Amino acid sequence: MKNLFDYGLLLLRVGIGGLMLTHGIPKISKLAESPIKFPDPIGLGSTTSLILTLIGEVVAPILIIIGLKTKFASIPAAITMFVAFFIVHASDPIGKKEKALLYLICFLVIFLTGAGKYSLDGLLNKKKY
Repeated sequence: MKNLFDYGLLLLRVGIGGLMLTHGIPKISKLAESPIKFPDPIGLGSTTSLILTLIGEVVAPILIIIGLKTKFASIPAAITMFVAFFIVHASDPIGKKEKALLYLICFLVIFLTGAGKYSLDGLLNKKKY
């Protein structure tokens, strides 16, 4: 049963991280815009908001997929989805914002459980799971 848990964490990490990349990677090209045109939902400026979003939707998911510093990486990913759900899509119907909530829940589960045995964290820490 323990192996099934670790396989489940691997599937969750790779699946949710890979899907998040489909949202983040297209935003990378926005860095080349001058001036940068990106929503500023929490008042930090368009450039800062874009950079933070790219950390949450590209950098963090890559770390989550490979299982490196996974608990730490899940924090910016979860914060990004928190902002998407509760601020960016606050007035939208649940059908439009539920994807952000599902991602948020998954990143919170990854934060609580860690990467599991089949990850770089597991390999580097040689931690018994």
